[in-house]
Amino acid sequence: MRIDVHQHLWPQPLIEALRARTAPPRLDGWTLHTASAPPFEVDPADHDVAARIALIDADGLDRALVSLSSPLGIEWLPDASALLDAYHEGVTALPGRFGAWAAAGLVTIDSAALERALDAGCVGLQLPANALLDPAGYAHCAPLLDVLERRSAPLLVHPGPHPAPPAGAPGWWPALSPYVHQMHDAWHAFLAFGRAAHPTLRICFALLAGLGPLHGERLAARGGPARRPVDMDAFVDTSSYGPRAVDAITRVLGVDLVVLGSDRPYATVPDFGLGDAFDHAIAVSNPARLLYGKGTK
Repeated sequence: MRIDVHQHLWPQPLIEALRARTAPPRLDGWTLHTASAPPFEVDPADHDVAARIALIDADGLDRALVSLSSPLGIEWLPDASALLDAYHEGVTALPGRFGAWAAAGLVTIDSAALERALDAGCVGLQLPANALLDPAGYAHCAPLLDVLERRSAPLLVHPGPHPAPPAGAPGWWPALSPYVHQMHDAWHAFLAFGRAAHPTLRICFALLAGLGPLHGERLAARGGPARRPVDMDAFVDTSSYGPRAVDAITRVLGVDLVVLGSDRPYATVPDFGLGDAFDHAIAVSNPARLLYGKGTK
C-alpha cells in the first residue's frame, strides 16, 4: 500500500466550527484569519474530498493521512475542544482512501480524549513542533506520549504557530523561515531530551526535520556525540523537498527513515528520480514501519 503520511484536508465539521468563531483562527466564508498572518483566501477545491481523491489517484497512492493544520494554533487555544471535536468527527468519517492523525489540546492535557480519537481510527497523534522544544515541553506532553508508547502508535511533529513575519515579507516566508527553524529545534530537542524520556516512541518529523539531521558533523564539533547509532524509530517526511535535499538526508540517515509526505494542498508529490527501490521504500515499506512498527512491510 502506497501511503502519503502528510496531507491537510479540512473536513466539513471543522470548516463550520471555524466559521462559527469570532476570534482567530476563524473562517469568514473562505477567508482565513489567524493570529500571526494577514487574511488568506483559501481555495475551496483544496478541501474538496472528491478532488483530493482524484489527486491521490493521480499520484499513484492508495491512501493519504490527513492532519490538523497546526500553524492555525488550534492546539494552543484555551477553548480548543470544540474545534478538536469537529476535526476528529470529520476526519474519522472521511472515505477509506484517507487516514487521520489525531490532534490534542495543549493548554489542558487530556489523554482520555486522545484515547478516544485512537479508538475512533486515528493512526497516531500530531503535535506542533513548538510544544516539544525543551524538557518542560516533553514533561507537559508526557501523558500524550505515554499513550502513544503504550498503544504502539506514532507521533507526527509538524510546524506550529509562529510569530508574524516581517513587514512586507513574501507569502513563502513562514514555510522557509519559522517552519524550518521549529523543525530544526524539534529534531535536536528530541535528540537531547525526547528519546531518553520516551524510548519506544515512533516519531516522524515533517519537512525532513528542518534538515537538522544534516548537522551531525557540527553537532560533534560542538560537543555532541561524534558517532551515534541511527535511531530506527525516528523518521522524517519529505514535505516540500525534492531530490537534492532528500538524497542528502538519506546519506546521513539511510533510506529506511524517509517517508513520503507531500503536504498537500500546499505542495505536490515530486518525482524524486532516485529509482524504483527508493520510491517503494518511502511510500510503502517505511510508512508501514512508522505506523505499525518493526517487521512490517
